[in-house]
Amino acid sequence: MYKILIIEDNPDIVANIYAFFEPKGFVLDNAHNGLSGLALAASNRYDVILLDVMLPGMDGTKLCKTLREELHDKTPVLMLTARDTVLDKVAGFDSGADDYLVKPFSLVELEARIKALIRRHQDEHFQHSIEVGKLSLNTEEHSIKREDKLLKLTPTGFKILHTLMSASPRVVSKTELEEKVWGQDVPSSDALRTHLHSVRAQVDKPFDKTMIVTMPGVGYQIIDPDKV
Repeated sequence: MYKILIIEDNPDIVANIYAFFEPKGFVLDNAHNGLSGLALAASNRYDVILLDVMLPGMDGTKLCKTLREELHDKTPVLMLTARDTVLDKVAGFDSGADDYLVKPFSLVELEARIKALIRRHQDEHFQHSIEVGKLSLNTEEHSIKREDKLLKLTPTGFKILHTLMSASPRVVSKTELEEKVWGQDVPSSDALRTHLHSVRAQVDKPFDKTMIVTMPGVGYQIIDPDKV
């Protein structure tokens, strides 16, 4: 039985979600503005949060950022929005959202996205700590260290690094990496390259040896440079 928080100010959308999901056994809570949604998220445990971007009181991007950075809440967040530009999507992912669905959307697709997020979240939390050489990542603490130096990444950068480290030393294709990070809604063809540049600036640039390797035409991998 999955518990979902809906933070959405459109009563018709909320009613449709309730009508579709309650008969399937989902337990639903809802808030019609950002402040009450944040209060519910802070005081209850949910499997997924459905979050509208344009909300009264506090917009969805700020709410998601508050959840991640101040409350350290790692509940999967699926953003619901009428905005469909690359910049809007990147802003949503950088605030800590896990997936993005543009209105109007199919309730069948919404259910598939929710279940995929729950599976991914459960898989990530099965293994809390990953190490590749002197690089370590902890999903519980949301922390990354290389040679005992604490690194700072955006939520999207963290997902990219987590995916590469989980697969290491296997090469991860561009398509697989994009799917792991953004699901079915990749923001743009250049989004991965842009975020990888930021990840490399933290993981590789301050150090003598490179760990993130690009395999032209194949994908990306993280290696232990001391074993090469």
